[in-house]
Amino acid sequence: MMTKRKKEFSNLTEKDKKYTLIEAIEILKKGPKTKFDQTVDISFDINLNTKETPASVRGTVSLPHGTGKTRKVAVFCKGANEKKAQDAGADFAGADELIAKVAGGWCDFDVAIATPDMMKELSKLGKVLGPRGLMPNPKTGTVTDEIEKAVKEVKQGKIEFRMDKQSNIHAPIGKLSFDTSAIYENGIKLIEAVEHAKPSVVKGIYIKGMTLSSTMGPGVRLDSASWRAK
Repeated sequence: MMTKRKKEFSNLTEKDKKYTLIEAIEILKKGPKTKFDQTVDISFDINLNTKETPASVRGTVSLPHGTGKTRKVAVFCKGANEKKAQDAGADFAGADELIAKVAGGWCDFDVAIATPDMMKELSKLGKVLGPRGLMPNPKTGTVTDEIEKAVKEVKQGKIEFRMDKQSNIHAPIGKLSFDTSAIYENGIKLIEAVEHAKPSVVKGIYIKGMTLSSTMGPGVRLDSASWRAK
């Protein structure tokens, strides 16, 4: 049986039709209201078979309007870098004590950053940080000596995206309360970043499909051929 919410959304979309990014955003905005500010995500269906190739898609992108979520940052560092991290806005910073806390199962943060000299000690936390996608990585700029820059970028809207085992990528591009133009600009930045991260092993179509959705809304399929259209 179709719920009231699904009925309302079904009246806003046409079966099997694909929409431009702007159209999809406006559809979600016209949907039933909720008591909380919903997150808007884009999902990508990538043309990569994880069983046939070790290649993957992973990267970072700085969203011009942020995600609308305050992200907690933990920085693993020593000495003077600890104060630099705190001054830059890190929520947690330290070495041995912080490592021991995480080893005990505590992971109350969204992003982990580390200086290169800390990586040997952080390797002990692989089983804790790895499954949660929190292990610092040089490829995403989270292993760096430029602590202040890294913390500020995360706080200002830099996010990481990565392909899962089903060859999908899911990433937030803001809150439903954002202006349509802000969600659109964030979306364009994410799409461009995913396109730029295309592995060389991919032949032919790279992004098989894209879907825009909100926390309580349906997935609105995007027209990949005209996603730049306003």
